[in-house]
Amino acid sequence: MDILQAIWLGILQGLTEFLPISSSAHLILMRFWFGWEIGDPQTELVFDVALHVGTLTAIVVYFWRDLTRIAGAAFSADPERAIDKRLAWGIVVGCIPAALVGPLFEDVIEEVFRTQYAVIAGLLIGIGLLMAVVDRLGRKQRALESVGIVDALLIGVAQSLALIPGFSRSGITMIAGLMLGLQREAAARFSFLLATPITFGAAVWSFRNLFKGGVPAEMLAPMLAGGAAAMVVGWLCIAFLIRYLRTRSLMPFVVYRVVIGLATLGKVFWG
Repeated sequence: MDILQAIWLGILQGLTEFLPISSSAHLILMRFWFGWEIGDPQTELVFDVALHVGTLTAIVVYFWRDLTRIAGAAFSADPERAIDKRLAWGIVVGCIPAALVGPLFEDVIEEVFRTQYAVIAGLLIGIGLLMAVVDRLGRKQRALESVGIVDALLIGVAQSLALIPGFSRSGITMIAGLMLGLQREAAARFSFLLATPITFGAAVWSFRNLFKGGVPAEMLAPMLAGGAAAMVVGWLCIAFLIRYLRTRSLMPFVVYRVVIGLATLGKVFWG
């Protein structure tokens, strides 16, 4: 893998990880559309670590003040910090479903969906249409501060579905938030806050596997370049989406998902 390819993959990860369009689907469809393989299993593993670290850094840097404030309130007895305390424990509870499902089914899901291009396309379209309906009909009245433990658990259950390519972690959690009556920006903010420990866990899990095989010397530069690209583009995407959703709908992402899904179905069935 050369540095330019690594940077491109980092940009793709940064864009698709935080926008509601499914990063895992794009990585698979990139191989289907362009025949572009990341490389052998060890190369994929090394690069997986770089991308996870890059996207994790983007979330932590953007939400640093929120994360430190919320984490600091987790064990506080101060009534004025009750909302942050509830959010802290909500994030913990919301991570439980994905933490249980991920280690058990991640490898199976990856193997099953690796070449199921029509299914992935169908999920891109189906979840996109669901996003459109919820975005249109959701009450969108509740602020982030209103999120309770049950809300967080329900959004966390939705997050666990994101292991399946085509769902999109940010997309399905924002859909769940909108279904619970959250404002668009509030749904996005909680989605990203909930992603922080999950992304950290994914990075740790990748590191655990990485230590078994080591890092090839020729992968150090691409690894750094790809991780840096994922971090910068990821931060920009978070900042863009948070501002965008204050006044606008999710419809552009719905249209994008449907177009990509239909184009993929066309290529699958008609070449």
